[in-house]
Amino acid sequence: MPLKRILDRIFKTRFGTWIAINVGQRIDPYLMRATSGHIRISFTAPTILLTHTGAKSGKRRTTPLLYFTKGDKVVLIASKGGAPQHPAWYYNIKAHPEVEASTDGRPGRYVAREAEGDEREHLWKLATMLYSGFDDYQQRATNRRIPVIVLEPASASRAPRSGSMLR
Repeated sequence: MPLKRILDRIFKTRFGTWIAINVGQRIDPYLMRATSGHIRISFTAPTILLTHTGAKSGKRRTTPLLYFTKGDKVVLIASKGGAPQHPAWYYNIKAHPEVEASTDGRPGRYVAREAEGDEREHLWKLATMLYSGFDDYQQRATNRRIPVIVLEPASASRAPRSGSMLR
């Protein structure tokens, strides 16, 4: 799809990353809730709304993020476009791992954890297959290793629908 390739190329740039982080993350939660996840501006790949609790403030926050699923798990990449520091949501889920995630306005409950070792390497490889920009972001983030976050269902809650189920 030519439009997707063009948008992917734009979002890999510093300007495109800035748009995704500073504009898309503010607008997408409203667009996605209003359209049951059908309309968003931030990403050309599947996007999930992650609702998490502020590490310091205790306030509930919602962040749109690119994601994929592996079985009943949801996988997120804490890239922040290759910024030198981790995104705020990363610190929030480290402090409060109980989160909600939704693609269609019906959130499921999950517990977040950071993938390590072979699991992290495997999931990172899958993530870069979904969006090659992650490799560019890792090169920009020279002083940190970009975390891979796994959301596991808190109970028998449903997993989000995914256009990118990877093995």
